Amino acid sequence: MKSDVRRQGIMEFLMDTGQAGVDDLALRFGVSKMTVHRDLDELEESGFLRKVRGGASIQPSSLFESDFRYRQKQATEEKQRLAAAAVAMIEPGQTVIIDDGSTAGGIARHLADLRPLTVISNNLAVIQELAGAGGINLIALGGQYSKKFHGFFGLLAEASLKSLRADVAFLSSSAIHGASAFHQDQEVVQAKRLMMAAATRKYLLVDHGKFGRTALHFLTDLSAFDAVFTGRAPEPGVRAALEAAGVSLTVMDKGS
Repeated sequence: MKSDVRRQGIMEFLMDTGQAGVDDLALRFGVSKMTVHRDLDELEESGFLRKVRGGASIQPSSLFESDFRYRQKQATEEKQRLAAAAVAMIEPGQTVIIDDGSTAGGIARHLADLRPLTVISNNLAVIQELAGAGGINLIALGGQYSKKFHGFFGLLAEASLKSLRADVAFLSSSAIHGASAFHQDQEVVQAKRLMMAAATRKYLLVDHGKFGRTALHFLTDLSAFDAVFTGRAPEPGVRAALEAAGVSLTVMDKGS
């Protein structure tokens, strides 16, 4: 098996399991543990996984954000509720920004009923969903494509965002600590900040698992959003701190 095929196989296996040991990977792919270590080193250097004691993981940490394909499989039912709730914030004829996140990206499939709309996004999944859709004026942000985030970032994307204005922006974040949002990647943070600056109204969509986490880069205080949507109420102490900070929290649980 060629090394690139084997490394792709390792990633596909991790997409299902979240993490795996070197011994298990060596047995699964019929290679030595040394070969597995070399594969993991290469994948870690490319930003697709993080090596841990005895193996590798694609689960998030304060320094590492998961691959888009893995995040798409997490909290799917909750993310669908959040996307459906977000659509209520949109009116036909508006200009909407959708960021690279798997949570905010779920809005795209709901937009057909609100046409006409202008949609701005750096999220390739959103771009593919809306490409050619009648009544949707799609503005795809250029820039450098990130396979890990399945979106476009960098100077070109940032220059485009600085020249655009929108009625509403929907963002997601990988970590909520206290009354602030954080992310592991500085280019992603910069793109999200520019999306917020370009929009009149701003909404954050985060599944409940993001609360109590932290990440390397500060994104923004949650009070900068018109509302924060989540799918399950956080712990009472967390919610009290959010209210004290002036954060408008909307909980879309299964009974909503």
